[in-house]
Amino acid sequence: MATTRQPAVAGMFYPADPTELREMVEAFLAQAEPQGTLPKAIISPHAGFIYSGPIAASAYARLHAGRKQIKRVVLLGPSHRVPFRGLATSDADVFRTPLGEVPIDHAAADLLHGLPQLQLLPAAHASEHSLEVQLPFLQLVLEAFKLVPLVVGDATGEEVAAVLRRLWGGPETLIVISSDLSHYHDYLTAQQMDRSTSEAIVALHPEAIGYEDACGRIPVQGLLNLAKREGLEGELIDLRNSGDTAGSRDQVVGYGAYAFYEKSAA
Repeated sequence: MATTRQPAVAGMFYPADPTELREMVEAFLAQAEPQGTLPKAIISPHAGFIYSGPIAASAYARLHAGRKQIKRVVLLGPSHRVPFRGLATSDADVFRTPLGEVPIDHAAADLLHGLPQLQLLPAAHASEHSLEVQLPFLQLVLEAFKLVPLVVGDATGEEVAAVLRRLWGGPETLIVISSDLSHYHDYLTAQQMDRSTSEAIVALHPEAIGYEDACGRIPVQGLLNLAKREGLEGELIDLRNSGDTAGSRDQVVGYGAYAFYEKSAA
């Protein structure tokens, strides 16, 4: 019998009703601008959909050209609830959302064999929202794909890059990093901080991203480390915060959408 990771934040971060969820995500995607060039990797925010959904959709709209081509999604996000060392894998066979089930690519475990920073830790996945909120977008943008879900704990960018290097693959593999930007500053301060962080991300400068700049800074740093080695080019797609979407401007959370392309494709 298949082991299922049940949705933990349906009804909180996004609608639990399948029809309502589908309509919401499709509306976000309809407002975004698709592009013919398919990125190798994207960075997408992970807040409640009313806050970050439009920004996330701007990144996922870039994947329309790979709807049939992308067969494996390597998804990394920071741990918000369970402290641990390294990166955590899951023993689930499928991850479920109100839109259906996403099968897990267990063959990826063979590619990661021997990396000491990895551990099997289902508890890190059970209540974690940073990965879960990406799935409805992937389910509506792509056709048949398998997922490699990795929650990132106390690790280094180099340790993340080593994992991504083994999973990099070809055009059938997409890398998705889940991260918000600055947290709980006033609107103008957040804008300044997030612009600086975005410049570092697009320029592939992981060392310039500090603790307060992005909650997913470690997986972001890992991607940027490898993107630089692989000769990718970064693009800022959208940069807003909760004060622009559905919140007050007293204390905001920043959201950025980014895509990374091979230079020949860009």
